[in-house]
Amino acid sequence: MIHQRECPVETLIHVLGGKWKPMILWHLMESKKRYNDLEKLIPDVSQKMLSQHLRDLEQEGIVDRTVYAAIPPKVEYSLSEYGKTLIPVAEVMCAWGENHNKRKYEESAS
Repeated sequence: MIHQRECPVETLIHVLGGKWKPMILWHLMESKKRYNDLEKLIPDVSQKMLSQHLRDLEQEGIVDRTVYAAIPPKVEYSLSEYGKTLIPVAEVMCAWGENHNKRKYEESAS
């Protein structure tokens, strides 16, 4: 039985929760990426966590994983059409973060 969440914010946290999922989303907004690209863009994430978060986002329908028949195998990650609906959410979160950082900087300068 699927658990019905009463609060939409709880649903968002469930889908995008974790330290790295919002960062993955942010980088995939720019363009599709290979696993190694994401490792370089998010250097503090462990391989285990990056793999797990990509799997989670794929299961939620947020990320598409495309495997190309090549040697060595080539795999790319991109936002799905459904995942692209999160772009405005991520942009608002980014704007809030920039404003918050600016506010903290101004407070520390005074």
